[in-house]
Amino acid sequence: MSSTLKDDSLSEFDGWSDSYDASILQKLLFVPSHNFILGEIGDAALRPFRLLDIGCGTGNFVRRVLKEHPVAEVWGLDFSRKMIAAGRQRIAGSESRIQFVQADSESLPLDDNKFDLVTCSNSFHHYPNQAAAVFEMYRVLRPGGRLMIIDGYRDRIWGRFIFDVCVVAVEGAVHHASARRFRELFHEAGFTGVRQQAQLGLAPFLLTVGTAMKHAATPGTSLPSGAAA
Repeated sequence: MSSTLKDDSLSEFDGWSDSYDASILQKLLFVPSHNFILGEIGDAALRPFRLLDIGCGTGNFVRRVLKEHPVAEVWGLDFSRKMIAAGRQRIAGSESRIQFVQADSESLPLDDNKFDLVTCSNSFHHYPNQAAAVFEMYRVLRPGGRLMIIDGYRDRIWGRFIFDVCVVAVEGAVHHASARRFRELFHEAGFTGVRQQAQLGLAPFLLTVGTAMKHAATPGTSLPSGAAA
């Protein structure tokens, strides 16, 4: 992230960490978005898988993943140290399959080919270099792994008003990518089978899904399950 936008985002989310779970956005936007992604995960519940949630906040989504998919190993990554601290406090060390990492989405401190699934919901508009973030998501996915990004859907009049006017007025210089731009970002990073689904309503959002079709990982590239990065 650029230093100015990075500082702005850090200040905003550090200040929001205490009230994040009680925000009206949880019911209005975050929970419906998480439901969409959980539906996409689908039959992965039948086998162990490793998931990284980028922009995890206090970890509400990763806790839901683990509750619904007890064989999964889940990681939550956020730029805000206070969000990560709140997430760790909420699990109170009782769940060893949740690992929290404080890091920049544009420079992930994680090995290549490490995850089966990477998710990112309602934080992508805060990333100044969105192409770099998508390339990093591709890098840490295993061959055949899937990326699922949800962000505000701003391609219709109501969405443009909400996200390009109201959200920018509150959050500053954030950018909600169009559906076309999301497709471009995914294809440029190397994803195939890209598809999209929009959810309309008071807080409309767009899900974009792609598959990381890359050469098979060299043996030993990924860390063993449960190992720290």
